[in-house]
Amino acid sequence: MTFYILKLVIMLPLIGLLIYGSLWLYRKYQPQTMMRQKSNVLNVVEVLPIGVNNKLAVVDFEGKKILLSVTRNGVEKIDAKNAD
Repeated sequence: MTFYILKLVIMLPLIGLLIYGSLWLYRKYQPQTMMRQKSNVLNVVEVLPIGVNNKLAVVDFEGKKILLSVTRNGVEKIDAKNAD
């Protein structure tokens, strides 16, 4: 019985630290926050998920707004218009 309590006292803080570390890493390297980094040439205006692995993205690139389809297989340009 004392061996069980000793294991419990040791393992609970370790599991708590692993959970905390995992959440911290997820928050730090979350894809949405990486996409919101500002750049002078390329800005992601909006991203709309349309399925599990599919997204529509509007990107502002050199004064043009470009509509992109982002899938697991790649990125395709759908439409481009001048930004007004």
